[in-house]
Amino acid sequence: MAAQKINEAHEHIAKAEKWAIEQAGMMMKEQKKMPEAIQYIEKACMMYMENGTPDTAAMALDRAGKLIEPINLEKAVDLYQKAAGVFENEDRLRQAVELLGKASRLLVRLKRLDEAAVALQKEKNMYKEIENFPMCFKKTTAQVLIHLHRGDYVAADKCVRESYSLPGYSGSEDCVAMETLLQGYDEQDEDQVYRVCNSPLLKYMDNDYAKLAISLRVPGGGSKKKKAAAAPQGGASGAPAAAEEEDDYEGGLC
Repeated sequence: MAAQKINEAHEHIAKAEKWAIEQAGMMMKEQKKMPEAIQYIEKACMMYMENGTPDTAAMALDRAGKLIEPINLEKAVDLYQKAAGVFENEDRLRQAVELLGKASRLLVRLKRLDEAAVALQKEKNMYKEIENFPMCFKKTTAQVLIHLHRGDYVAADKCVRESYSLPGYSGSEDCVAMETLLQGYDEQDEDQVYRVCNSPLLKYMDNDYAKLAISLRVPGGGSKKKKAAAAPQGGASGAPAAAEEEDDYEGGLC
């Protein structure tokens, strides 16, 4: 009986300590001492983990990420990834993948594209595991944009080819857009790339990925129309050939 009371007392003390640390973190935040606030919150999270309440720890890390994000993106990425790791260990993949998504978008914003590509693949794998295939399609599009910005056409193409195995991907709007984008990029056709990247499908993605789309440029690219006009066919002036090219594009590509 005495031992039970001692254990209960220790539990109360531990809860009080965690509460005190979190409150100290909140107070530091109000005093605009954000780095110190995050340190206190992280310490509280470690105690939550040690005391068998990982969900509480993950939620606290998520809150800490939101607090620090406006002033320190690198630290926010670290906190979101830690929180995702806690949820993943608890087999709560829906919560984990949501936090990974936050980290991936910030990595893009930080222009750490190699890391963003790895993070996106992990997201995609999780969405596949929980059978959320439409989100897998969106992650494939984000992967393609990142790899093309990295100048890695082969990796971008591989992402699309691997996604053919996803139920419903082949022939979907997402798939057709990526096939058209990759074709335009490979053929150095800026017009085609521009049209895909400025289509509603890509323009209304999460803001960080939409910015990748509208800023994508084709190395050494040009316009098919201009190239065709520069190499006349038929008459001496070449005007009929240029007109034919205009007609080909009248209906758009998508």
